[in-house]
Order: sequence, then C-alpha cells, then structure tokens
Amino acid sequence: MITWFDALLVTLWAVLTALGARRGLAGLAWGVGGIAVCFLANSLAAGAPAALIIAALLGVGTAAAIGRLIPAPLEQPWHLGVGALGGFLLGGLLISTLALGFPMDVRVDASGARATYPSASLPDAVYRGVRDSALQGSLRGVWSGGPALKTLLIPDQTR
Repeated sequence: MITWFDALLVTLWAVLTALGARRGLAGLAWGVGGIAVCFLANSLAAGAPAALIIAALLGVGTAAAIGRLIPAPLEQPWHLGVGALGGFLLGGLLISTLALGFPMDVRVDASGARATYPSASLPDAVYRGVRDSALQGSLRGVWSGGPALKTLLIPDQTR
C-alpha cells in the first residue's frame, strides 16, 4: 500500500532528480560524488558527529573540484540526461536512508532477541506510514545485505 510517507519520499526523489538534470554534467558528478562522500564519512567515522564533520569537509572539497573540472555543465543536450541520472542516484540513496532511519524495537522472549522495524513507540501516524510504506518494504533486504550496503544506508547498524 502506498502511504503518505511513500508520497513524501517519491517527491523528494523527483526533486533531486530534477536538480541533477538542472546541473547537467555536474549533476552526475554531484550525485556520484555525494554517494562517495556518504560512504567514506560512514566508513571513517565512529559516530554521527564525526561523520557529519567528515562529510562536510569532503563535500566542500568535492564541490570545489566539480566547479573547477566542469566549467560548462550544459554544453550538450545529453548532459541533462546524465545530470538527471546523478540526481536519481543521490536521491535514491537519500530516500533509502530516510526509509530505514527510524528507530527499531528489540524484544527478547523465550525464542531469543527479535528486532522489529519501525519502533512501535513512534507516534501512531508516523508508525503506520512507515510500517505500511511500499518503499520501506522493498528495502527490507538491506538488513541482511552486505557490509558495504549497510555502511552506506544504515551505518548505525554496522557498528
């Protein structure tokens, strides 16, 4: 079922795709660079504050490099398409992270520890929107995915 949460995520994804297209060739570099910065920051940092500082520094460096290396990002019509691809990739990362970023509940009973996502302690409207989300449901494989995917999307679960 599609929920309000799905509509919000798809809208955000569309906005980032459009921003990438608007930036042209620089949009592809922006999208791929953003994914690389997120992965490096999550890999190198021990916690959220350190990851934020590392990401900010790497992001400023990446933006400066893109500005110097791609002076005319919209010279050819195909630059719009590759820019949209960059925005689409970065948007996919962002909505995946948002869909999987809510707290979990861990319940321990006679059969052992069992995690449920999202936590039932969320406000009811948020809980139902995230729990019933089609996008969040399609990302459930990330929990059992490889370490690189977990580092990129759910870094707090890899530590």
